[in-house]
Amino acid sequence: MTDFTTYTIESAPQAAKPLLEAAGKAYGFVPNLLGTMAESPALLEGYMTLAGIFDKGTLSETERQIILMTNNRLNGCRYCMAAHTSISQMGGVSADVIEALRNDSPIADTKLEALRTFTAVINEQRGWPEQAQIEAFLDAGYTREALLEVILGTSLKLMSNYTNHIAETPVDDAFAANVWSPNV
Repeated sequence: MTDFTTYTIESAPQAAKPLLEAAGKAYGFVPNLLGTMAESPALLEGYMTLAGIFDKGTLSETERQIILMTNNRLNGCRYCMAAHTSISQMGGVSADVIEALRNDSPIADTKLEALRTFTAVINEQRGWPEQAQIEAFLDAGYTREALLEVILGTSLKLMSNYTNHIAETPVDDAFAANVWSPNV
């Protein structure tokens, strides 16, 4: 495996420094994912920008985390599952929803389960859902806008999950309590 550097604000390429500084202010530290993405300031900026846009959508924190964690699980991303478990806990996502997402089990709330299921369809079918799957999502109470936000969140996770796979990004101490492994 190719070794990747996890940059600090001081060691990062010049174009990545202001982005890492902003992350450090927002999180209180620079997450290893962002330090790794700093190798490509364009990727880092794209990821941070897209994450900010995703947060501005119509979906709640719980709904956004369902999309992100479902993709993390399906893509087998250990780093992002640990990070988003921690983020979900801090964001008030209920423990039963977090546990369902980590273990690939149904969510008791039928609307949230429809979101989890549809997100999995988008990932597993590479954006080719059947009409009945779209209708089931819409019938659960979601809108076409929300459907497109599932694609937005899935796109965001491709950037981080694939980076972590290639770089083998180490889990930050802040997320270590929530380490996750596929099929556990």
